[in-house]
Amino acid sequence: MIAATLLVYLVLLLAIGLWARRRVGDSTDFHLAGRQLGPAVAALSASASSSSAWTLLGMSGAAYAWGLQALWLVPAVVSGFAINWFLVAPRLLRQSHANGALTLVEHLSHGMPAPQARRFRMLGALVILFCFTFYVAAQFQAAGTAIATALPVPATMAMVVGAIVVVGYVFLGGFWAASVTDALQGVMMLFVALVLPLVALVAVGGPSGLWSGLVAQGDPALLRLVDQPGLLLAIVFVVGLFGIGLGYPGQPHVVNRFMALRSEHDIRLGRVIALGWAVLIYIGMVILGWSGRVLLPGLAEAESVLLQASVALLPAVVGGIVTGGVLAAIMSTADSQLLVASGSVSHDLLQGKVSLRTDRLVVIALGIAAVVLALYFPSTIFRRVLFAWQALGNAFGPLLLVSLWLGAVAPPYRLAAMLSGFGLTVLISFLPQAPGNAVERLLPFFVALALAWWGTRRVAPQRGSTS
Repeated sequence: MIAATLLVYLVLLLAIGLWARRRVGDSTDFHLAGRQLGPAVAALSASASSSSAWTLLGMSGAAYAWGLQALWLVPAVVSGFAINWFLVAPRLLRQSHANGALTLVEHLSHGMPAPQARRFRMLGALVILFCFTFYVAAQFQAAGTAIATALPVPATMAMVVGAIVVVGYVFLGGFWAASVTDALQGVMMLFVALVLPLVALVAVGGPSGLWSGLVAQGDPALLRLVDQPGLLLAIVFVVGLFGIGLGYPGQPHVVNRFMALRSEHDIRLGRVIALGWAVLIYIGMVILGWSGRVLLPGLAEAESVLLQASVALLPAVVGGIVTGGVLAAIMSTADSQLLVASGSVSHDLLQGKVSLRTDRLVVIALGIAAVVLALYFPSTIFRRVLFAWQALGNAFGPLLLVSLWLGAVAPPYRLAAMLSGFGLTVLISFLPQAPGNAVERLLPFFVALALAWWGTRRVAPQRGSTS
C-alpha cells in the first residue's frame, strides 16, 4: 500500500511536468510563469518552497531532541513569513513588474551601470549556486531517508529515484510545474501536520499524558523553556533562533513567487493562506516531536521521528500519504531551487546567452552535483539547511529590504552588502557557535543591512525609487 501510494504520487508529479511543458514558450514562462500566478498557488508554493525537509524532519527532530525549548522555533519561523508577506511582497511585485526582472539578482542590480551590474549579477549567481548545492543535497538526502524508512529499498537508490523525479518535472515544466506541484505538496504537508501530531498526541494520552511522559524521561533539560546557563545566554539563544526569520527575504526561491504574482490585489488572500499554513505546520511538528519522544524514546536519529511515528501509528495507506508528504516537503524546495539556479546561470552568469536549453541543462547539472554531495559528504538535514538558508538570507535579504523601503543603493554598497552578508556567514560557520547560532545569523545580517543603508545616502534621491 505504501509503495502504491508513493508510486501514484511520483507519477502525478511527472504528469504535471508534462502538462506544464505546453505552457513554457520562453525563459519568462520557464522562470516566472509569465507573471500570471494566482494568490492560492503563489501562497502555497512559496510556503512549501520555504519549508523544506527541515520543516517536517528537522523541526520535529529538534523538538524530539530539545524538548520544550523547541517551542521558540514556531514564532521565530512564522515571523519570517510575516516579514515576506507584509514588507516584501507588495513592493517587490510592483517594482519587479515595472523593471521586468526575471531573477532576484537581476532585480537587485537594476539601475546599476552596465559593467557593475554584470559583475554584481555574476557574483550573485555564484552565491546562489554555492548555497543551493548544499540545500538541494539536504533535500535529496532526506528523500532517501523517507523512502528507505517506508520501503525495503537502499537509501542510496531511494535518493537517486527522488532526484530523478524532481529534476524530471522541473526540466519539463519550469516554473509552472514547480508552482503547481508545490501547491499540491503544500496541501499534503498540511495534511501530515494536522493528522500525525493529533494521532500521536492521542496515543500519549493528551496534553497531560504528554507532560507526564516528558517528565518520565528523566532529563530536566527537556522541561526547560530555555536550557542555557544564565539569563544572558538564554536571551542570546532565543534571539539567535529569531534570526531564522530574518533569512526569509533573502531566499530567491521564495520571493520569486511575489515577482510572478498577477497583481497586488492577490497579496491579501495569499498572505492569509501563507500565515495560516505556517502556524499549523510548525505547531504540529513541535507537538509531534514531543509526542515522539514519549512514544519512541532512544531513537538513534532524532530527525527520523516523523517517519517512525507514521509507521508505528498509522495504517499503511495513510502512512504512504505521510511519506508522500515528506517527499512533498523535499521536492517543493528542491524544484524551486533548481529552477532559481538555472535562472542564475542562464540569465545572470551567462548574460545575453539565455535559452531554454541552457536553463534545462543547468537543472540537470545542479541535480547531479547535489546527489554527489549528499552521497559522499552527508550531514544532518537541520545543520546543512540552516547554513545554506542563512548564507542566502544574509547575502540578499538586507539589500532587498533596504532597496524596497529606502530606495536605490549606490552600486559599490550593493556589492559590499551582498558579499559581506554571505562571506561573514561562511566564515563564522567555522567558528565555535553561540547558543542558537546567534552570531552566525545576526552579525552578517546587520553588517550587510548597515552597508546597504549607508549606500542609500551615497546616491541622490530618485523619483519613484520607493514606489
